[in-house]
Amino acid sequence: MTTDATPSAPTLEQVAARAGVSRSTVSRVVNESPHVTDEAVAAVREAIEALGYVPNRAARTLASRRTHAIALVVPESTAKVFADPFFASVVQGVALHLADTDYTLTMMIASEANSEKTRRYLLGGNVDGALVVSHHSGDHSYARLGRSLPVVFGGRPLSAEESGSYFVDVDNAAGAEAVTRHLIEAGCRRIATICGPQDMPPGVDRLSGWRRAVQSAGLQDDLVEVGDFSPRSGAEAMTRLLDGGQEFDGVFVANDQMAAGALSVLRARGKRVPADVAVAGFDGDIYGETSEPPLTTVLQPSVALGARMAEVLVDRLEGREVERVTMMPIDLVVRASTRR
Repeated sequence: MTTDATPSAPTLEQVAARAGVSRSTVSRVVNESPHVTDEAVAAVREAIEALGYVPNRAARTLASRRTHAIALVVPESTAKVFADPFFASVVQGVALHLADTDYTLTMMIASEANSEKTRRYLLGGNVDGALVVSHHSGDHSYARLGRSLPVVFGGRPLSAEESGSYFVDVDNAAGAEAVTRHLIEAGCRRIATICGPQDMPPGVDRLSGWRRAVQSAGLQDDLVEVGDFSPRSGAEAMTRLLDGGQEFDGVFVANDQMAAGALSVLRARGKRVPADVAVAGFDGDIYGETSEPPLTTVLQPSVALGARMAEVLVDRLEGREVERVTMMPIDLVVRASTRR
């Protein structure tokens, strides 16, 4: 176990030295003065980014009092956040845990277009810490936040830059391997997969788990299509699999939303599930419960995951000992989509 220590904050002088400008120029950039050249602004912002500098006005605020506010940051589009039950469950878990503390919750939907605005807010003394869910490998700015602000991620790090991060996750690879083995035990011998985005840890790990299971069974691992975790992408991926001309009798889909889309295409093409194609998913959300037929899936405890993220962050803020890595349990739920 480790005790979290607050990193030493870089100074205005260090930013000025790195940027090759005066201290007053840095101050003008921080205060968004129009009387600074574009070149100086770029140099100062690069230095602030590299050093993880927090403006003095925020540092003074943090030194004198805490905000007792925590931000939940979701680097996705608004449409995706409100369509995906996973995010609602995580928010519920975070809120349930914080209800018994002095901390309040601020939710920030931080698409790529407003990521810099989000970072400025987080580093501006408005919150004591942040929870980041659904981060992509390109979201390096959120990894850098940890230099100046306590951060806990929902999901393991994907990049080396995030290797020292605090995170809460499930064993996505083991879950994918288990449900794929279930398909094999159900008699499937040509198993395809519709995997998630390969710039996100769940997408990478669930593909790895599927591949490990089929290779261990001596089966082929060449039927792979990629989706973005949405129902539409699952339908499109299933269409590509069927149009590819190769036979398959089972498919592991990396989340229940994509699986629901895939099932709709199988029905439209006259394929019986599970008699012709057995289908399994991942998440255990409403999409799998209400699909036709009901979906065999890996149940991940999203509410408990959100609560644990909040607990880890609060423990860090209160100076309590806390593990950097927390792995939550998962369960295989067998339903009609794989029962032959």
